[in-house]
Amino acid sequence: MAGRREWTRESLAAGVREGDRRALARAITLVENSEPLAYDLVAELYPDTGRAYAVGVTGPPGVGKSSLISALVRHVRAEDRTVGVISVDPSSPFSQGALLGDRIRLADHFLDPGVFIRSMGTRGHLGGLAEAALQALLVLDASGKELVFLETVGAGQSEVEVIGIADTVVLALMPGSGDSVQALKAGIMEIPDVIAINKMDHPAAKTMLNEVRSILSLDHEREWKPPIVLTDAVRGENVPELWAKIVEHRTYLERSGRLEERRRKNLAGEVFAVASARAKQHLEHAVADDPELRRLLDEVQRRELDPLTAVREILDKVFHIGHQGNGSRPS
Repeated sequence: MAGRREWTRESLAAGVREGDRRALARAITLVENSEPLAYDLVAELYPDTGRAYAVGVTGPPGVGKSSLISALVRHVRAEDRTVGVISVDPSSPFSQGALLGDRIRLADHFLDPGVFIRSMGTRGHLGGLAEAALQALLVLDASGKELVFLETVGAGQSEVEVIGIADTVVLALMPGSGDSVQALKAGIMEIPDVIAINKMDHPAAKTMLNEVRSILSLDHEREWKPPIVLTDAVRGENVPELWAKIVEHRTYLERSGRLEERRRKNLAGEVFAVASARAKQHLEHAVADDPELRRLLDEVQRRELDPLTAVREILDKVFHIGHQGNGSRPS
């Protein structure tokens, strides 16, 4: 058996392609730690990707997303499909003692060789969470997993970016989580493709269903009308119905040619998101290490120099962008 230090790019790539769990675990650890080997590995595996179907599950904390994913995994495993789960929770990665409550239900699948589960926290992600999640998705895709679930709390920018790489987005709500309904109403939350209202026996479940339905009815331009399913993940109630709606959305995307279009858009968006995060990081380091650039910031703060002139000079110095677009307004 290969020891931990014996993995090479070639042996890792071969192990991932064969679906070897140890190779998968090692590859995703490398990705999480932004190791140089991870870049080479994903570059080699990339031509083998594009086959897995990615389902993003988002929603506020405590609505039972892990239970819902666990129930969906059980349902699709009964159909003999292989599954990967990437759980993105900035506050509580598994390794830091988060295997409590809902997470224990996901643990039911840890021993199933057809399921690979990985939790990611924000710590140590030099390139950001979205970048690590995308790389991990690509690794699972190359390993032959037919379905990959991406779970996120859906709160900050990086979580939105993680969900941005999914083919179908499921929003999990539960009666009483009024903030999410307000966010939907205000248009802050991207309209998901499928909505699950979990804990269907709650007295306010029907009220929430009607409220969400009335918000969705305001969007006349969307060709796909997001279905709403009342579920109880713990008891597995209506989970087959929820899965049927996810499959329906996938069929709609494939038949209309929108799946390819969505994937192209998502990948381009991801390239820009990661490039922006890297550029921002590079800028911050450059300014911190360069007294001349720090002086520019000080002058702005003392109101001796206007912000846009400072921007021009910083970009010129750091990225050699020059003074192009002087007259254009900032976006």
